[in-house]
Amino acid sequence: MLPIDHILPELKHTLQQATTALLQAPPGAGKTTRVPLALLAEPWLQGRKILMLEPRRLAARSAARFMASRLGEQPGQTIGYRTRLDTKISGLTRIEVVTEGILTRLIQSDPMLEDYAAVLFDEFHERSLQADLGLALVRETQEALREDLRVLVMSATLDTAPIARLLGDVPVLSSEGRAFPVEVFYRPAPTTQRYPRLVDQVVAVVSEALAQQPGSVLVFLPGAGEILRVAQALAGQVASNVVIAPLFGNLKAAEQDQAVAPAAEGTRKVVLATAIAETSLTIEGVRVVVDSGQQRRAVFDPNSGMTRLITGRASKASAEQRKGRAGRVEPGVCYRLWSESEQFGLADFTPPEIREADLAPLVLELAQWGARTPDNLVWIDPPPPAHWQQGVELLQWLDMLDDDGAITDHGKSARGLGIHPRLAHMVLLGRSLGLGRLAAELAALLEDRDLLGPGAGADMHERIRALRGERGSQRIDPHRLQALRQQARRLSASGDNEKNEQELMPTATEVGRLLALAYPDRIGKRRPGDTPRYQLSNGKGALLRDDDGLARHEWLVAADLDGKAREARIYLAAPVDLATLEADLAAHIREQDEAEWDDKRGTVIARKTRRLGALLLAEKPLAKPSPELIQQGILAAVRRRGLDNLPWTPAARQWQARVAMLARHFPGQWPDVSDQALTESLEEWLGPFLSGISRWSDLAKLNLQNALSSVLDYPQQQQLGELAPTSLTIPTGSSVTLDYTAENGPVLAAKLQALFGWLTTPAVAGGKVPVLIHLLSPAQRPLAVTADLASFWVNVYPQVRKDTRGRYPKHPWPEDPLTAVAQQGVKRKPRQ
Repeated sequence: MLPIDHILPELKHTLQQATTALLQAPPGAGKTTRVPLALLAEPWLQGRKILMLEPRRLAARSAARFMASRLGEQPGQTIGYRTRLDTKISGLTRIEVVTEGILTRLIQSDPMLEDYAAVLFDEFHERSLQADLGLALVRETQEALREDLRVLVMSATLDTAPIARLLGDVPVLSSEGRAFPVEVFYRPAPTTQRYPRLVDQVVAVVSEALAQQPGSVLVFLPGAGEILRVAQALAGQVASNVVIAPLFGNLKAAEQDQAVAPAAEGTRKVVLATAIAETSLTIEGVRVVVDSGQQRRAVFDPNSGMTRLITGRASKASAEQRKGRAGRVEPGVCYRLWSESEQFGLADFTPPEIREADLAPLVLELAQWGARTPDNLVWIDPPPPAHWQQGVELLQWLDMLDDDGAITDHGKSARGLGIHPRLAHMVLLGRSLGLGRLAAELAALLEDRDLLGPGAGADMHERIRALRGERGSQRIDPHRLQALRQQARRLSASGDNEKNEQELMPTATEVGRLLALAYPDRIGKRRPGDTPRYQLSNGKGALLRDDDGLARHEWLVAADLDGKAREARIYLAAPVDLATLEADLAAHIREQDEAEWDDKRGTVIARKTRRLGALLLAEKPLAKPSPELIQQGILAAVRRRGLDNLPWTPAARQWQARVAMLARHFPGQWPDVSDQALTESLEEWLGPFLSGISRWSDLAKLNLQNALSSVLDYPQQQQLGELAPTSLTIPTGSSVTLDYTAENGPVLAAKLQALFGWLTTPAVAGGKVPVLIHLLSPAQRPLAVTADLASFWVNVYPQVRKDTRGRYPKHPWPEDPLTAVAQQGVKRKPRQ
């Protein structure tokens, strides 16, 4: 009996009364395999099926096989599963276990989900993009079309309260689970090693665990590269009865199943796994976990349109999940490769994928659904606006969305291929170019990890040769080659020109031509110099290894980069020629007149250019540039040199400070005139005053004060003198200038004797801002600073008088400054 069994009666009752619920149960409770079977006889099914979503293909297959075995059947009978490349479903199937992308396609083709009575989201705490999208779509179906549709969200480690509220305060059920005690040992890297190698640290701790603990060992590592390196390092160190079993997403199904299967009698296993083994899977015989504490995730940069893989600390929730794998069937131990103090600094949860992912596929799915903005659906975490907008712009570039954000026929065809929109665009256009097979092969290769590995150079043409069996393919896993070829055939099967395409090996430039269709923002032109550095059409920089065979090409297309902000490293690419780019991407090439500032000449240089994004394809000088173009060049120079290089006068800076003060105290009623805001709006306020100016030296003639004043409308210009006067009249009758640029300004500085009798502190901005008074000695040095004159005369002046009158005996120092006559000079002589 499993722990989840105790709560199944309550779960059944809940789903009879309500259509939506949350179920929280720790790893090992049995929710993945017990809950679907328990619901199989519920009356509300009414002959329909149960659909259960798993975040990973391995988990989907394993869950379906286990449930089928409970019924004494094989998968494909009562229990079936669907993954991208493997399906076992029949007319008898009542429970379908699917990976998350399958649900999106099911609901798009049948928004009513007519064949299903319930949708179960398993391991929802992983918060994959497809799970969030799937829940949003299913909830809309449930609310608008199928009130009877049951939705059950199941999770191991998740703060369920916010999700329950978002879904309408639905019931939350919790199962205690059955976790055997797991003893934790912390094994941080020795402090003598400043930069310890993860592989060495893992091998040392695994060796310790094998020597001191019984049972099999599950090791968590960030990625396939680390897994293979640790496997190689362990191969010569472990005993002959220890089986080393890698486990990661891109292994073929048989190898994954072998890693999950129990160890043969008389042997132990060391399973080297990514986060794929955190949940859903039970690996028989494991009672020891070695956790590297690292995880690798993809983070998308909407500015560059590129995704980079980052390796960082696992969250506390992930660490607890991993630890729990050691206590599934008996007490176990967990070795953590960090210190106990570092444990407290871990983030509570891993960020949901929707916050960090490339959202172009999601935007396309929602456009097909009829939602042109994310606001049309309810989200646990809404898509970040910058990521969403980048996805929209990419899809419009690829002609998959129209200007209003509606999906086009091309977008519908691309979505139907079930691959990233970039690759789908390439496949569809490749067919029309008579390169359908090649486009399909490139898409299959780019969807998977690199076929040849990092040591093989960046040339995608070499991958095509390997896929077609013409380049050392005997060293590549034949099962993987078969899967890639099968995917390529699937993608090219509906191409009208497939039969006409020549069987000859395509050229490298044909490969580049197709990649340019998928990655028009990653076309690179080599920069001058010996190092193979490239400027990309998205404005970013990229580089190849010096010894890479592609480095001799002036133009190339980068299909895979590491996405670093300053200069990305190119992992996969192909050469392309300029003539092909000009022909295939003509609609995206812009011809325009441009002006640049030439610092050496001190003047504007105008030219006619042809550009693909940020790449300059061609240029020629303009003999007679228009005044507007010259103005553009001057403004560009101001931006580059900075606003400080304009002919500022003290009065102009005072004007800026006066308006800035009013903008602070009257929000929304006065414009932002900070240097940054003025720089961003140069065209509006400075441009109209540049007539006749073509050289930097001419700017000395500019009346900057008048240009700045144009930022204000006429009523504001009238109000400025009233609300922020440039000067105030003091008791002597003199007019004293206010300094709005001074700290805590505006400041009025005057001789103390000139302010006798001034009781009320003056204020500006309609009385909102008191003027700061600097009271000066006869030598014009500050004696006191106050924003409350009445208090100064009563509380501070007596001490100032005592300390100062001896130094300035010719100046009046009356005992009562409130009734004394203000005067500017020395004591007045009494009349004779």
